[in-house]
Amino acid sequence: MFIMEIDAICYYRIENASLLLSSLARVSKALQSLVQNTMKRLLAHRSLTEILLDRKSIAQDAKVALDSVTCTWGIKVERTEIKDVRLPAGLQHSLAVEAEAQRQARVRMIAAEGEKATSESLRMAAEILSGTPAAVQLRYLHTLQSLSTEKPSTVVLPLPFDMLSLLSSPSNRTQGSIPLPNPSKPVEPLNPKKKDSPML
Repeated sequence: MFIMEIDAICYYRIENASLLLSSLARVSKALQSLVQNTMKRLLAHRSLTEILLDRKSIAQDAKVALDSVTCTWGIKVERTEIKDVRLPAGLQHSLAVEAEAQRQARVRMIAAEGEKATSESLRMAAEILSGTPAAVQLRYLHTLQSLSTEKPSTVVLPLPFDMLSLLSSPSNRTQGSIPLPNPSKPVEPLNPKKKDSPML
């Protein structure tokens, strides 16, 4: 529940002056009270979104409701308008936070869809390149050319593609590894010092 301020304008004309003088003493005060009560009754059962978006339909409903009462006073309601809708500062902050959260959620969804499309494209490209080794070599050279063009200060030392494939092989990685000494076996010193005999 919140309190909102609405500026509504009612345009009317007097059709029967004698009926008006015999019915009302203060026309402006009576019309103002009637417009206020009518707008409250019409807006009580509407949501905030409907109030902000359906101003014309609400104004038309208010015109019909007002004209049904003012016709007995000799007054014809020409039209009604809702000029401004003012919300409390706390509600405006809440709506801004909610809108920002929805925007962030949409951004995450769009990013996730982009990542999905990218992964599908990369998977298809990997399947195509796996069947043609020459295309892999050309792609490798194209990547090196792009690096040298975009960043001229970067020094690129290309390796032969065959060497890269050999280094990436697990069997070659095992054969080329350097064996490390077993820490469980104690290492004897080169020149061990003889201990003196306890008999000497």
